[in-house]
Amino acid sequence: MDLLTLEHFAGCVNEPFAAAMTGMDVEFMLVEARPLQSTQPNPARAPFSLLFRNTSPVLFPQQIYPMRHPRVGEVGIFLVPIAQERAGFLYQAVFN
Repeated sequence: MDLLTLEHFAGCVNEPFAAAMTGMDVEFMLVEARPLQSTQPNPARAPFSLLFRNTSPVLFPQQIYPMRHPRVGEVGIFLVPIAQERAGFLYQAVFN
């Protein structure tokens, strides 16, 4: 598979991704996909950030989650919990 880029995710904002967890799928809604400023000259890919929301009352730990989306396919995404909102927890993935 090629390196994942912002273009893989930009059209998926406000769409669910299914994270495979022990015997069940948990939905994470992609709420933001944005570019990040590069600190390296000529990076292999332009860095970007993804923000996901999960409405479960359970806080999931930071780790790589195998996630599926109809257009993106199956990918492992390292999610880090960064905030709690009324609607649930926010998780960030940074690709650099």
